Amino acid sequence: MPLPKPRGPLSGALFADLTSGTTLAPATLALADQAARTPVPLADDDLQISLHTCYELHYRGFPEVDERWEWDPDLLRLRAVLEDRFEAAMHEAADPWVDDVAPAGETVDRQLAAMVAADAGPSLSSFMAKQADEAQWAEFLTLRSVYHLKEADPHTWAIPRVTGRAKAALVEIQADEYGGGSAVRMHSALFARLMRTFDLDDAHGVFVDVCPAEQLATLNAMSFFGLHRRHRGATLGHLALLEMTSTEPSRRYAAGLRRLAKGEDATLFYDEHVEADAVHEQVASVDMCGSLVRDEPQVHRDVLFGAAVALELETRAGTRVLQEWTAGRSALRTVEDERARVA
Repeated sequence: MPLPKPRGPLSGALFADLTSGTTLAPATLALADQAARTPVPLADDDLQISLHTCYELHYRGFPEVDERWEWDPDLLRLRAVLEDRFEAAMHEAADPWVDDVAPAGETVDRQLAAMVAADAGPSLSSFMAKQADEAQWAEFLTLRSVYHLKEADPHTWAIPRVTGRAKAALVEIQADEYGGGSAVRMHSALFARLMRTFDLDDAHGVFVDVCPAEQLATLNAMSFFGLHRRHRGATLGHLALLEMTSTEPSRRYAAGLRRLAKGEDATLFYDEHVEADAVHEQVASVDMCGSLVRDEPQVHRDVLFGAAVALELETRAGTRVLQEWTAGRSALRTVEDERARVA
């Protein structure tokens, strides 16, 4: 994937450093400190695109960036400055779910189920099923592509960090995500196939530039959890929440595609999730998270935190999409958005 376009002072300086050599300028580190003082980190384009770029170096990288940057100490220090602000903002947004919604004293699977049941956010999947036209579907797929074209990868980092039944359950889920050994059945490949039915480019990361900060934050949260062993509980909780909230929305997404008569190449991705995630719900909440909490009770709250972050950030991203469409605007980040930021 190409290096994204900068969205502010920090990303501008950071991207210049990444492409011009192997040294991070002291001024760039100072800009990271300034960026971390944003009052809206979950919706700040400069912070989120900078974090996304730092994380992408641990996935596939960028052709114009030397691979040695991945473990550069100064770059890791810059990333940590942004992560501290990002993590604090996630706690501010997600802790009420953990403190007020998850019933105290219950098993973790029941707590996760209570959080899912309490989610009253706007239903993007219902809109896609009943109202979305082809142009809106194309925008929806464009936004979702930043994760679905690397589906499962962020959570896979947790495999060597857990043991026993929790590890086995995680591998069971991830094996299905990766197609059970079939490259064409990998969920990322099925999503690429869906994108092609809308004549969308299915290259990895090609649409990052049109994704607003709220959408990038959903992926950055997964990467943050996955890259930090101390958040192995959050990684599994995040994955469990995705599995527990996938079946019915996927059914609605598939219905929306059938309403547009898009055919099996389009519906297969969501049909697969309806079938697989119905099984994964119990595996994720009981076998995976339940076993992890029994083995490591100290990560119990972190499991719930990861699940709450998934709920909160997905709701924020989906709400933004619906708000833009309701106002008659594109949900994609545009040149006008950039001009407004500069002004």
